Amino acid sequence: MKDLFKRIAISFCISSFAGLMVNLIIDGIVNAAGDPGFISISPEFRALFPSPVLAAYINILLYGVIGATFAGMTFIFEVRRLGYIIQWCIYFLVTMALCLFITVFLWGLHKYPQAIVCTLSGYALTYVIMGITQYRQLKTDISEINQSLNGM
Repeated sequence: MKDLFKRIAISFCISSFAGLMVNLIIDGIVNAAGDPGFISISPEFRALFPSPVLAAYINILLYGVIGATFAGMTFIFEVRRLGYIIQWCIYFLVTMALCLFITVFLWGLHKYPQAIVCTLSGYALTYVIMGITQYRQLKTDISEINQSLNGM
């Protein structure tokens, strides 16, 4: 349990920092290109808060929540009674539900086709990385079990 909370905290920090850096880069480029005062937050999300600065801070926290959810839901892969496909489906459904809630309903990205395509592509890449990592770990576990059974 301690390791799970550590993974969640680390992922929250990394995701928040990465989101901050991406926003800074985008904002810097767009501002330098001639759109002073640009903030890479949808107007719909910005309207939920009394100031753009607060919206930007909450946006960074939401990046962290997304990352923490991806890390936190990995506990499902440690439930040995569930098959790998069931584990993967649960992981996918929970994380995608949260991600879609944040990106579509809170951020309003469904109104910006390029943004939704980029965001969903990022999620797809994350799922591929997670799937490959988990599958390799599963193969290693099975190999270790087989070796211990053959050694008996």
